[in-house]
Amino acid sequence: MSTTVTPTTRTPRILKPMLRDAHVARLAVVLVLLLAFFAIVKWRNFSSLPTWQAMAVQFPEFGLLALGVMLTMVIGGIDLSVVGTANMTAIGSAMIMLQIAPIGSGSSQGFLALVAAIAFSLVVGAAAGALNGVLVAKVKIPAILVTLGTFELFTGIALVISAGKPISGLPPEYAYVMGSRIAGYVPMVLVIFVVGAVLIWYLMNRTAFGTKLYMLGSNETAATFSGLKTTSLIVRTYTISGVYAAAAGLVMLANYNSAKADYGSTYTLLAILIVVLGGVNPNGGTGRLAGVVLAVVVLQVLSSLLNTFPGVSNFYRPLIWGGVLLLVIVVNQWDRRGNLTRLLRWKGSSS
Repeated sequence: MSTTVTPTTRTPRILKPMLRDAHVARLAVVLVLLLAFFAIVKWRNFSSLPTWQAMAVQFPEFGLLALGVMLTMVIGGIDLSVVGTANMTAIGSAMIMLQIAPIGSGSSQGFLALVAAIAFSLVVGAAAGALNGVLVAKVKIPAILVTLGTFELFTGIALVISAGKPISGLPPEYAYVMGSRIAGYVPMVLVIFVVGAVLIWYLMNRTAFGTKLYMLGSNETAATFSGLKTTSLIVRTYTISGVYAAAAGLVMLANYNSAKADYGSTYTLLAILIVVLGGVNPNGGTGRLAGVVLAVVVLQVLSSLLNTFPGVSNFYRPLIWGGVLLLVIVVNQWDRRGNLTRLLRWKGSSS
């Protein structure tokens, strides 16, 4: 007797948790619909390679900020100082490069200045994040107050050392490396974002540190009594957020070829919107990197789509982002109480 084996389609194991997450699934549907609308309405822009390359250059700025903010929100905190950290480190890095490689210097000095600037930026970003973490974990000041205060502090430092003026005239080697395209197509800043996202994924899904962050965000008291070193976890989380903010500052420095204390002034709101839209609970304990990355892409596609309509002014962007943020928070709170499940059951029974 012969048996017939029916082939089955198996979902890759890495995709199963993503597909089960309602936020990720909804964002995937929204992205597909948005891309379809973009293709129908503005096919010439949609089918143009420079359009996608421009997107790939733009979103790593706020995407890296969002990755750092995500970590702090997973533990039930928040980091409002990321833009201040980014601008402060970018200005410091620009000034160091100008000291090491003034205008007219050779390429060897330019590459030395590049390495020194990157090292300086990441170290100072880590120190800024650690300061936030110590104030939150040791001094027990609410994270929203700490990071709002340090945002003003870091912005003030940036204003003082730059005298409120843009710092430009960077060595051409910086633009050559940071503005390069891998294989002639993939921007270096996109590669930096992808590497940053992969590191966060590994940290959150393949290490004990990531598990502890979710435990801490779910219930800090229980985490403390279970033996977790909550102070160390909080300080390390904010330190990582500071490093990612500094990396975003380096990307901004490459994109603008200058540094100024007020660059990216709307990115704080945008980073928080991305994290909440991606499904991270503002109270901590839940959230996936896939949702945050999808939210970054969705908002970048929406922003690029708006750019194709000359009648839509850039002044409307904060209005749109703020409205979307409030709408997402309201919907998430409504859904968390089980209203959406009850509504779907009612519709199913009535049909």
